[in-house]
Amino acid sequence: MTHAHRLDCVADISRLHARERPDAVALDFKDRLTTYAELDERASRVANGLLALNQHPGARIGYLGKNLDRFWEVVLGTFKSRTAIVGLNWRLAAPELAFVIGDADCEILFVGAEFYGVIDQILTDLPRLKQVVAMDGGHSVWPDYEAWRDAQSPVDPMLPSVDDDDILQVYTSGTTGLPKGVRLNNANYLSLFRNHATDVEPYGDRDVILIAMPFFHVAGINMGMGTLANGSCGVILPEVDPKEILRLIPAKGITQATLVPAVILAVTQQPEARDTDFSTLKRITYGGSPIPEAVLRDATTLMGCGFMQAYGLTETTGGPITYLPPADHDPARGKLRSCGRAAPGREIKVVDAEGRTLPPGQVGEILMRAPCVMKGYWKREEGNAEAFDADGFFRSGDAGYFDDEGYLYIHDRMKEMIVSGGENIYPAEVENALAGHPAVQDVAVIGVPDDRWGEAVKAVVALKAGAVVEPAELIAYARERIAGYKLPKSVDFVAAIPRNPSGKILRRDLRQPYWEGRDRQVN
Repeated sequence: MTHAHRLDCVADISRLHARERPDAVALDFKDRLTTYAELDERASRVANGLLALNQHPGARIGYLGKNLDRFWEVVLGTFKSRTAIVGLNWRLAAPELAFVIGDADCEILFVGAEFYGVIDQILTDLPRLKQVVAMDGGHSVWPDYEAWRDAQSPVDPMLPSVDDDDILQVYTSGTTGLPKGVRLNNANYLSLFRNHATDVEPYGDRDVILIAMPFFHVAGINMGMGTLANGSCGVILPEVDPKEILRLIPAKGITQATLVPAVILAVTQQPEARDTDFSTLKRITYGGSPIPEAVLRDATTLMGCGFMQAYGLTETTGGPITYLPPADHDPARGKLRSCGRAAPGREIKVVDAEGRTLPPGQVGEILMRAPCVMKGYWKREEGNAEAFDADGFFRSGDAGYFDDEGYLYIHDRMKEMIVSGGENIYPAEVENALAGHPAVQDVAVIGVPDDRWGEAVKAVVALKAGAVVEPAELIAYARERIAGYKLPKSVDFVAAIPRNPSGKILRRDLRQPYWEGRDRQVN
């Protein structure tokens, strides 16, 4: 049984380890160490500070800042006060931040120094906001976080927690339309902690976990949650930095990490990577977007550790709906393009447009039902009705199929599917065919208007430094790997592929110039 299995609610995370392992290091941030006893006491102080500000159960508490060890004092403080943390995407523009803070009805906001200016700029647009706390101090009006925290009582309020308590609200990335707040509760996270795959080793109290993904994203916050729930030590990066990742792995004895494929690619391409000692690494978990087979093979050869793919969504608590364990990463198994089989306690089906379950080999929408699936979207009743079918299965919006052994293959987002001459083409499949070319650093595939076919496939390619290649060569390379009707009709070259913080390609940004002046984004 793991430590996480013993938790009755997420508010018990620091309580458990402070009681049993008070001097063990919980967080390591720029060599500033925080023990579990210190973390638990500070969480109690934060909780009491929030209660003193009349934050009732279910109130949303905002956090805007880059990754920081103090973030987890705030998070655990919200758990102990029965409020819910809302991590804000610091890459958003001021109007977008104002929308999310207002949509979440935040009255309290914790802000890092880099973002004092943007919050000052939009304060008049946030009439509900009662208190802003300066995480790094130095603001002329807002209280300094550490001074505010330390002025509160260290006595744990010990409020009762129930399974249905919202503990976290994560906003979808907003690649289409306005972001939606995903409501995640105690029960969602307890199901993650308790439903471990038997063939995948969970975190232990001797593990040192690299936490590099942003905390406003479910992958980043889940890394922290899993680390602390299991009594591991979390080494936190303020933001993704491939060179710093390579330095920290041997320096801190990192044993496990979760990275999106775009970051794995960036790490392997650093000149220092060939001289880095990866001997402490046991496993890297990846997900968030498809990974090209060539990138996975290079990373496996370089790092020498096990790789595990996890497929999940923000709406599934970011938890794995399927997983592909290290044993299935042997190329001889022929499963590298799969995202694996259903995790324990997950039900998955692939359906057609009428909701009929499809047999293996046929592509349809992936639906799922599990205890880790969100309770719903915040203040989006219409969206909630559309998100679930009549049997309570969540509509993922992802297209895929099962093989005869029950392995799930993801093609792409349903909305990103290209329809050319009546044929359905999934961008990820074309991207995978191009990504292995030695000149290609990154690639995105989109549909562009075509008078004959409705849409034509276009590849947008970022080349490796110094590489030169003609479009015809790339198309010929792909021709050896995918059907002719899926081939790009054209190739454009760019300096970098735009991606959001979770590594997903911003196809809307790429498509926009080609569809300007048209009423619809389909032809």
